[in-house]
Amino acid sequence: MKIAKVKSCAVFGLDAFPVEVEVDIGRGLPSFSIVGLPDKAIDESKDRVRSAIKNSGLEFPDKRLTVNLAPADIKKEGPTYDLPIAVSILLAGEQIHAGAINKSDIFIGELSLSGELRAVAGILPMIMAAKEWGAGKVFIPAENSAEAELIKDLKIYPIKSLQQLIEYFRGEIKIKSIEGRGAKLDDDLESDFDFAFVAGQENAKRALEIAAAGSHNILLSGPPGSGKTLLARSMPTIMPAMDEDEILEASKIYSIAGLLHRSGSGLISSRPFRAPHHTTSSVAMVGGGTWPRPGEISLSHRGVLFLDEFPEFPRSVLEALRQPLEDGQITVSRAQGSISFPAQFVLVAAQNPCPCGYLGSDYKECICTPTQVSKYQKRISGPLIDRIDLYVEVPRVKIEKLSAENLAESSKAVRSRITVAKKIQSKRFTGTKIKSNAEMKSNDVKKFCQIDEQTKKFLNLAVERLGMSARAYHRVLRLARTIADLNGDEKIATGHVSEAIQYRPNERK
Repeated sequence: MKIAKVKSCAVFGLDAFPVEVEVDIGRGLPSFSIVGLPDKAIDESKDRVRSAIKNSGLEFPDKRLTVNLAPADIKKEGPTYDLPIAVSILLAGEQIHAGAINKSDIFIGELSLSGELRAVAGILPMIMAAKEWGAGKVFIPAENSAEAELIKDLKIYPIKSLQQLIEYFRGEIKIKSIEGRGAKLDDDLESDFDFAFVAGQENAKRALEIAAAGSHNILLSGPPGSGKTLLARSMPTIMPAMDEDEILEASKIYSIAGLLHRSGSGLISSRPFRAPHHTTSSVAMVGGGTWPRPGEISLSHRGVLFLDEFPEFPRSVLEALRQPLEDGQITVSRAQGSISFPAQFVLVAAQNPCPCGYLGSDYKECICTPTQVSKYQKRISGPLIDRIDLYVEVPRVKIEKLSAENLAESSKAVRSRITVAKKIQSKRFTGTKIKSNAEMKSNDVKKFCQIDEQTKKFLNLAVERLGMSARAYHRVLRLARTIADLNGDEKIATGHVSEAIQYRPNERK
């Protein structure tokens, strides 16, 4: 009886934990079984591993094989364990010398029938966790090399095939380890969209600037063709470059979703922009599934979530946004446990004022009945509207501005002002987990958004007359804090509060 053990990794939510792959080659009729709560993909790895070993010029043991994935009480998923299973079988069959592998070495990868290694999802969080565990060497598919370059001070070896790995262990070839370079900050943002190409709409641009500076949610309302989509798609171009922590956060989410290695970039260096269609399901929006995966709101983390045709989204999808908009994260609960995904995004929603889109238009008559208009506007619930900080009307652009040859202010110029405001916030929130004004809780608002008596009287009168909720009260103060930061003012003045109230959704109406 021969037993061999190698280490691998598993991902649960955004966290990785070590998995020990044990192989026992015993007497009896030839068989191959895998235990330890494997899913269908792992169960099918028996055929992939057998063919990969044979097609790599190695011998597959014609005996009773038992593979255990420990700890056995946690469900395992995906083809990540193909490589460690194959290595442990070869180790137990003495086709690899026991001294060639250290106990701290980690193996990750999917095998093809020919023995080639394929990329797998979740490499980045696995490698980050392996570094914390003090891993010796980490062997990963060569296709995942770009992700691995983000991690410094860890010996990571890109492997193209099982045969190459065996030749390395036998000392026949050498494999150069990946040199970690860390997250590269990208200040030179390239995009096909720019504020300079948006004619007119100065009020909407001002609102988007405030939203980007403080990470506030915004709703654009206007007739078809007024530029709502163009404004929304230009939003990332005015947002400051991501810092190293934000790059790692976003890249980790995309790695788990299996989107990072497909892009070929290895990391998410620019602000994410997600624009799901209005037929998107609740699970696709917030995340979940049998094996929970990040949804659109998590893929938008530290970026923009653009919901065009806002009222056309199913009511269940919109209501599912209420908790993430408030807490900045989403918790998905299943029978096997609960998983939390980050969801600190800027919501940019766009809608028409009515089904035909021309309610209140000065150039085209609305054909909707009052009942249709009322039903259309009620598709968005009051509690959801209450979580939106800025409501902006985007009217039709006049022909004089459309035909003007001069370009408007560029996104780069706007971004420079927002970057200054962000630095003010960063200094203010030093020592806390808060990154922007919109993330402040009620106790933070009391601490960082203090106002004088005259401004307090003005705000109290507005709250009383406009019927603001407690949430709206705090959101006005957070918005006023951002406006003050953009103006370079240390204290919140009455003018800042007044402008913030003008953007409130329900009160504006």
